[in-house]
Amino acid sequence: MTGEPARVRQMWHLLEPLHAVLYYAPEAFEEAAALGYGTEERWTSYFAWRAAPLGAVDAPEVVRAFHSFAPAMVDRYVPAVWAAVGPDAVLAARLRAVDRSYRALFGDRRVEGAGFAEAAALACRAAEATTPGVLGALGPANSALPWPDAPHLTLWHAATVLREHRGDGHIAALAGAGLDPVESLVSFAAVGAARPEVFASRGWGEEEWGAARRRLQERGLLAADGTATEAGRALRAKVELRTDEEAAAPWRALGDEGRERLVELLGEPWLEVIGSGMLPGENTLGIGKA
Repeated sequence: MTGEPARVRQMWHLLEPLHAVLYYAPEAFEEAAALGYGTEERWTSYFAWRAAPLGAVDAPEVVRAFHSFAPAMVDRYVPAVWAAVGPDAVLAARLRAVDRSYRALFGDRRVEGAGFAEAAALACRAAEATTPGVLGALGPANSALPWPDAPHLTLWHAATVLREHRGDGHIAALAGAGLDPVESLVSFAAVGAARPEVFASRGWGEEEWGAARRRLQERGLLAADGTATEAGRALRAKVELRTDEEAAAPWRALGDEGRERLVELLGEPWLEVIGSGMLPGENTLGIGKA
């Protein structure tokens, strides 16, 4: 892949780990525990952190916005997460979690330094140029939140707006390809994004996964062994290309010079997040593989 789609994809790969510390950092679990959430697993806080910009939504709204999770799994956490504490308190806590996590990862001096301030300004410019996705909910909801004052929190918020904007576009691309939520995961696993076992985290049962496989096989998208056919690979490539196209506007607005400068500024922090071992090496997003 070359040209603008490759550059747009590069920016997602760069920013996603900087966003995702919220779901894995020890400091984030401590903040979640202080809200009264159990931390034996990450899903309670995950659903709270990610859904809070939408307000005290019910399970069907989260199913639609998050797209890839089985409704039965969402039902286990939503709306129960709002019984402990409301969305406003969750939003305040997630900024505290990011502040503490970034300071632990990068040090006070760096997060308060000129490099993070410059990166935050560039990422903010890009994020302010997002447009709502066709089926989007999370991008606009995060865009509507107030911008944090501290540069490192501005950087994280911009990364969040950009990743959720991209996610909204991805949902639109999947719908355009005629892929329902579980088919989206099965087809992604089929092109080698991650092992099917990794996608089990989204809560789909073996029967649901198997039924989706059969539907995709009937469409000529999967072979008998569960791997993608040539047509299946072509469809996934089309989905990813449309996703990149839907996510391109912010990077056009920032321009090549601004984008390249942001890559330069965030290269070292990106390496530190990846090198921390905090994030899973194999993930449902297929970063590094698709």
